[in-house]
Amino acid sequence: MTDIQDVAQPVATPAGEPLLRVTDLERHFPIRKGVLRRAAGAVRAVDGISFSVRAGETLGVVGESGCGKSTMGRLVTRLDEPTGGRVEFEGRDITHLGVNAMRPLRRDIQIIFQDPYSSLNPRHTVGTIVGAPFKLQKVATEGGVKKAVQELLELCGLNPEHYNRYPHEFSGGQRQRIGIARALALRPKMIVADEPVSALDVSIQAQVVNLLDDLQRELGLTYLIIAHDLSVVRHVSDRVAVMYLGKIVELADRDTLDTDPAHPYTTALLSAVPAPDPRRKDRQPGGAGGRILLTGDVPSPINPPSGCRFRTRCWKAQDICAAQEPPLAELRPGHLTACHFPETRAAAEPVTRPAASPEPAPKAEAAGEE
Repeated sequence: MTDIQDVAQPVATPAGEPLLRVTDLERHFPIRKGVLRRAAGAVRAVDGISFSVRAGETLGVVGESGCGKSTMGRLVTRLDEPTGGRVEFEGRDITHLGVNAMRPLRRDIQIIFQDPYSSLNPRHTVGTIVGAPFKLQKVATEGGVKKAVQELLELCGLNPEHYNRYPHEFSGGQRQRIGIARALALRPKMIVADEPVSALDVSIQAQVVNLLDDLQRELGLTYLIIAHDLSVVRHVSDRVAVMYLGKIVELADRDTLDTDPAHPYTTALLSAVPAPDPRRKDRQPGGAGGRILLTGDVPSPINPPSGCRFRTRCWKAQDICAAQEPPLAELRPGHLTACHFPETRAAAEPVTRPAASPEPAPKAEAAGEE
């Protein structure tokens, strides 16, 4: 039999080859009407996004509620079927693999769900919940499943004696730790965390975030963390992707995104994050930098605006924004943005723009979080 520490150990990814590569990924949910249930439209939840995640890296994905973050996470883990595009894991196309073909890959790709209350079966004990991956994958462990589960509970900050308890006996933070232990059972190479702390108290959020950070260092995990809390993403991520209405509008490393955002939407999101240091008035909403209040409602994903999807709420929008969709292009090395008029620092290299477009406005010095 095999010891739990040896189960599904990560295999080194070839140099330069990302662990996960997503290309033009789409998920459209059809809207059916009438007696014949004919398609009358579609909700474009995810509408052509591309990114990659290297082994050992943490990629954070942020955006408003309804922008398609969670749908993207379900597509990557193949809990939902993509409408179009391509998902590659370790160089293998897994976009349309069937249930049987995906079963072995479930060892390598796991998900932590947002709600720690609905994600655990109230009729099962903790031992049954965390031990389920071993039974489903028919993995034998030295000392038995009970010993392996108790080791996992202890690794996630729980007491091994919790093995025989039920989910209702635990707090929200403890339930999320149980969900993390279940995701770690087979030592996956990659974990998709779908807003893992949004349903928890602020004090508990820090504990769970630090636990994820410690587990990554100890086990060499790769994370795709979905959140709407920029402070959480900034704390744990190496790079951050900003989503708006089914599209990625900016992708950069966390420090660049925090200090020099290029897309107006990112600037507006950062302006909402209060700085913990009250002496830094320029970083406070309403301070020198000022809070950027977006006008209007978020457009419907059923009928998104033409051209740039953010143009209906953008203070820099011009005619070209309605006529032409800006591609996600490299503004500077490692910094991608989808905007005709990106924010740039004075020291930054000039950006090629349409002849009729004006010079970019200076960057608004604001940071923050919704």
